[in-house]
Parts: sequence; structure tokens; C-alpha cells
Amino acid sequence: MSVLRRAKTWEISESENDSDAETKPGLKLDDVSSQQVESVPVSTDSAEDRRSDCKHENIQPSATKTESCQSFVLSAPPPDGSGTPSPARKRRSKEEMEADRQKAREKKEARERQRAARAQEKEERRQEQQRRREAAERLKSLRPENCLKCLTVCIDPALLQQDGSDFLLDTLATFEWRFSIESQQLPHSITWTRDLAQGEDGRGTAEEEQVVLVLGLTDFLDMVISVKKMFDSDKESGVDSFLNPLLEYLNRDAKKVVTLLVTDCQPGACGVHLLDDALQSKWGMNNLDIEEVLVYLQLCKNISLVLLDGWEEVTNHVCAITKALSKRPFKLLTERAELPFCVDGSWASGVRVERDGSGLYQVWSRQIQQLNRVSPAVASTVTAAYPSPQLLLQAYQSFGSEEDRKGLLAGLLVKSGGKERRIGPEISARVYRCLTAQNSQLVLD
Repeated sequence: MSVLRRAKTWEISESENDSDAETKPGLKLDDVSSQQVESVPVSTDSAEDRRSDCKHENIQPSATKTESCQSFVLSAPPPDGSGTPSPARKRRSKEEMEADRQKAREKKEARERQRAARAQEKEERRQEQQRRREAAERLKSLRPENCLKCLTVCIDPALLQQDGSDFLLDTLATFEWRFSIESQQLPHSITWTRDLAQGEDGRGTAEEEQVVLVLGLTDFLDMVISVKKMFDSDKESGVDSFLNPLLEYLNRDAKKVVTLLVTDCQPGACGVHLLDDALQSKWGMNNLDIEEVLVYLQLCKNISLVLLDGWEEVTNHVCAITKALSKRPFKLLTERAELPFCVDGSWASGVRVERDGSGLYQVWSRQIQQLNRVSPAVASTVTAAYPSPQLLLQAYQSFGSEEDRKGLLAGLLVKSGGKERRIGPEISARVYRCLTAQNSQLVLD
């Protein structure tokens, strides 16, 4: 007979689990897991008692576990952890939505305008830098040492047949100047060509206006006689002499400046007296006739006459013209303005004068600095005391004696390098003479 014994284990029924899940909806899965772990029965009986108890009890462990897990999964809390629902969102009207869209479009357009303005400003800075670089390159190319590399001395082959002409070629090769031997439109002449920069002109080279015609004494005498005959016949022609091709060459291009170099093969045999003697003895021409021919060549045809001993002096003359042509572009650029201190550009240390008159004060200071031994500190002191030349002239007129006018600026203090000194009577007198002198040839210093 089996004896009923008191159960020594704690068990949780399905009804209790369901009631706990319903009354505690906010229970988390972690808590459920801990409860499951805590609900595991703990027995102190022996193995035989546990086997006997299982026989008398109707337990369905698999079904109970499945239902219990399903109940816990279905009762999981919402992700936000709060069991209260969120309040209803307020709906906006069409006007508000349209206003928001309009604001968004305006902001977008403002950003696009700012982006376009920045891009345009960047492009303008790039173009300005490019223009400055190109201007600097052009200025650099116009300097004499760089312009000399662009010049080519063109020599007519007929000149190489004269004795001593090789001295010219050797000198040009020594200086490493470019030269070429080619036939010229004017025989026995030397011309110059200059390479043009890209975009300066449609051509690659330009011919300079200077032309040198080298003739011997005999050829030049024939030319003088032809000019005299032309005066007598009133016809502009020179038969059997160099005058005819020279006149035709000048008629084709009147801008050419021809320099006539008269040489003699024998050194020391050429001179003005020799020219006069030869013309008087052979052709009966007096000094008046010779002067008339030279005036015609120089004034009517722009032909200069130079009498030389030989090819060494011819070479020196050609080298001098070549150097002058190399300096010509830079001089034309610097002498373009009437007043050098008013030019626009930092390379000439100029001051720009605007339409409203701004910049005249700096021009007045630069004008005083042009005087010898007048420093910028002295000029600043004078312009600070008399901001314009007219005020200084009025101050001069207020004095009765000449000595007082000359010493008007002598007592002004000049501050330079932490030291003070006076302008002095010498500079004061020179400024006075510069502004009041009537003689344009007066030497100020």
C-alpha cells in the first residue's frame, strides 16, 4: 500500500503563468528568462521517489513548454519601452508646406548664386594673374639683353668681296649675334630683322627701318656726280651709279632711314678734304656744289653720310646700330608718358592719378624727389608743410626779399631713422629755383 507523502518540490502551473503574463504586460524577456530559471523544481528526494511520482502524475512537459514560450513571445513589450501610445502628429496646411518649399528654393538659389559668384571671382583672379604674367613676360622680352637675341644682321653677299669685310663677320661671331648672308633689295647694304612674339603680328619677323649702304670712295663720287647731273636735267635718275637703285628703294618704302658709309680700301686715304679735292680736280665742282648734293641727300632723301677709314670702323658702326636697335623697344615703352612719375605701373615707380585728384599729393612728393640729393623724408616734410605747389608759391610771394624766399624751407625739421635734422639752405634754394626760374637752361645743382 502506497503511502501518500508531502511533496517537497515547488511547481508552477500553467494558470499561474498565464495570469502572471496577463497582469504584467511590461515584463521583459530578461525577466521571463530569469523566472523560468527560478521555476525549475528543486527536489531533495531520491531517484526512486522521483520515478514513482512521475508515474502517478499526468504531466505533459512538451506541450506545457511550447505554450509557455508562445505566451511569453506574444506578450513582448514595444521597442520604446513605454506602454503608452505616441500622441497624434499635427498635420500642416498647404500654405505652410508651400512656404517651406519656397524657403528651400530660395536657400538653394542663394547657395547657387554664391557658388557662381565665387567661381566668377576665382576666374577673374586667374585671368588677372595671367595678364600680369603675360605683361611681365612682354616687359622682360623688351629688355635690351633679351631683345638683342631677336635681332638678325642681314649682309649682302656683294660686300664680302671687298677687302677687310671678314672683320665684320668675325666680330659678329665673337659677340654671338645672329647674322645671315643673303641678297638685299638694295645692293651693298646691311639691314636688320627682328623676331616678333606670338600674336604681335601676323608675320614671324619684321624688318627694321635702319639700312646701312657701304660704298667705296669711287662709287660715292659717281653718285655725287649723278646727283649734280640730275639737278641740271631736272630728272630724278642716276644712270650707271648707285643713285638709281637707291632712289627706287626709297620710293618703295619712304620710312627707311639710310646711312651711307663711304670707305676706302687703303687706310688713311679717306677724308672730307680728299672728297673735296677729288671732285674739284676731276669734275670741276666747287664746295657749294658739294654742299648742295649733301643737303639734297640728307633733307630730301633722309640719307646720312659718314666717312670712314676702313672696315674696322664700319664694323664699329654696325655694332653701334645693333645695340641701339636692341634698346629701342624698351625706351619707347618707358618714354610713352609725358611725365615719367605719372605712369601706371610699379616697374617705373609711378603714381596713378584718378579723376577725383587722388594721387596728386604723391606726384608732388615725387616731383620734389627728382632734385639731386633730395630724399623721400625731405620730400615728405616739404609736402606736409605745403601740400601743393600752389601753396608753396603763395608762401614765396608773401616774402619781400629774395633771400627770405630761398630760405623759406631751410628751417623745416626732417625726421629720419629716429634722428631730426633741418632741410638746410642749399636744398631750400634749389627748390625755390626749380619752381620760380624762368630760364629753362638753368642748372639747379
